[in-house]
Amino acid sequence: MKVFTGIAVSPGVVSGPVLVLGSENFRIPRKYVGRDAIDDEVHRFHAVLEHVCHDIKANEQLVSAQLGAQYGAIFSAHLQMAQDPRLLREVEALIREQTRSPESAVSQVLRSYAEQLEKMGDRYLSERALDIFDLEKRLLRQLLGESREELKNLTEPVILLAHDLTPSETATLNTKFVLGFATEVGGRTSHTAILAGALEIPAIVGLGRCVARVSGGETVILDGDNGRFIIDPDSETVARVHDMQARSERIRVRLGLMEALPAETLDGQRVTICGNIEFPEEVSHCIKRGADGVGLYRTEFLFLSGNREPSESDHYEAYCKVVEACGELPVVIRTLDIGADKVPQFLEHQFSEVQNPMLGPRSIRLSLLNTPMFKRQLRAILRASVHGNVRVMFPLISTLLEYRQAKMILMDVMEDLEEEGIPFQRNIPIGMMVEVPSAVILAEEFAREVDFFSIGTNDLIQYTLACDRSDPTVSNLYRSGDPSILRLIQMVLRAAEKYGKPVTVCGQMSSDPRFIPLLLGMGLRSLSATPQAIPRLKEVVRNLSISEAVRISQHACSLDLARDVEHYLQGELSRLCPDLVDTVEF
Repeated sequence: MKVFTGIAVSPGVVSGPVLVLGSENFRIPRKYVGRDAIDDEVHRFHAVLEHVCHDIKANEQLVSAQLGAQYGAIFSAHLQMAQDPRLLREVEALIREQTRSPESAVSQVLRSYAEQLEKMGDRYLSERALDIFDLEKRLLRQLLGESREELKNLTEPVILLAHDLTPSETATLNTKFVLGFATEVGGRTSHTAILAGALEIPAIVGLGRCVARVSGGETVILDGDNGRFIIDPDSETVARVHDMQARSERIRVRLGLMEALPAETLDGQRVTICGNIEFPEEVSHCIKRGADGVGLYRTEFLFLSGNREPSESDHYEAYCKVVEACGELPVVIRTLDIGADKVPQFLEHQFSEVQNPMLGPRSIRLSLLNTPMFKRQLRAILRASVHGNVRVMFPLISTLLEYRQAKMILMDVMEDLEEEGIPFQRNIPIGMMVEVPSAVILAEEFAREVDFFSIGTNDLIQYTLACDRSDPTVSNLYRSGDPSILRLIQMVLRAAEKYGKPVTVCGQMSSDPRFIPLLLGMGLRSLSATPQAIPRLKEVVRNLSISEAVRISQHACSLDLARDVEHYLQGELSRLCPDLVDTVEF
């Protein structure tokens, strides 16, 4: 039995025979063509390009219909790339001026683009290089008359293992036969990872070198919850996985009933559980699972799905879809939060000299540096506010001045709309994310000015403990149960209670059932989590009394090591809701 560990990007545990896909390193049989054949070769290149563009358009339509326009936009970007006049000029110039074959010219031009992105040292841009390789593969397949037949001719369920899967391959996977997939390369923000999550296919990326150690046909286990890929598991491990899958199905059915029930403790304390969403289409998942609204509406997709700044209309249409779908339920819209590992193409110039993006002009800092762009987003939020219960939230606030500047710009936008006679919610609640230690230290000062707090535990943990959550070399430090994090949350809750301001936790901690008794025991009464987690959180709440939560919280906060805190909370969850605890170890 061999166990490989990678990055879990789409949850689920599956087992079955493995299909190993070839690396698809195309051999270009000729580098040059005769001068008398140049016109024919140019024509062949354009004919292939037209065919590829047609396929990309078909993918865009298919994915948009199945998953939503935001996922289709991935292929819109591919199409723009394929039709880029600069690309066409450079390829044609190599054919005409250097008598290169179309295959050689395409490979040279596109690989030069990809290498430029990879050399920039930015994780997000490096993963965008994969999109360029996707286009290269499409063109070379057509030019060389080759295809990846393995994916087209599947007749039995398999688990795919490959060096990499392109976004186009991922989008067209037949989920009837593909139980899950694993790749040697890739990251959390790659388009392949994003599409896997949308398709709900269990997936792991970044396994490292393992394809060469698998011949194909072996039984494997893919643990998309924990990022484990197990080759030739022993009979005991297989039996445990089958038990786990059966248990998961029983839990799924039971949690389905939980969706219609309120999140109420045994002693009658009502807890608000909202959903975190990134795309408008996700609001239906929140409502289906019984969410009390949208506690965090991330708006970055508007900026990252194309090569241009979104217009006010783009913002307005997206926000209205969510606000109208929620009716009277609250919708917290967070303003732009990019600039760390995700940078839109039209803003790349502002980050060309940034040495440390995590500590640079990200989030609210970026908005304050780009006031016209910020105002367009705020105008759209305010206009959408008349259609429902909207709240606006500023991310990564670190000083009182930042908050006041952001609020002043919001007030300016209100004045502009008023002068133009455009209706908006005049008393719209204004809140802030608590994500850095300085915001916690000044929590009382902020509490005098904000309408609400939302604690973003993901960034709070990594800024407090000085560890990149995506860096495996320091992953042992990134712990939600670290005593310093618990004390920071307590500080925010005390400050908020003093001034009567509501607090929500919206990071990964709020989606983890282990931490629910702890947070309720600290005094928290509002959570915002991934839609999939909502029924699980409801079950924990409904099996718990506040007095019991206080006891759990007090004991957890008395411990001085993160591992002890998390082990204790795991044990308490096992007692309260034994079915929700993953007890399978490989």
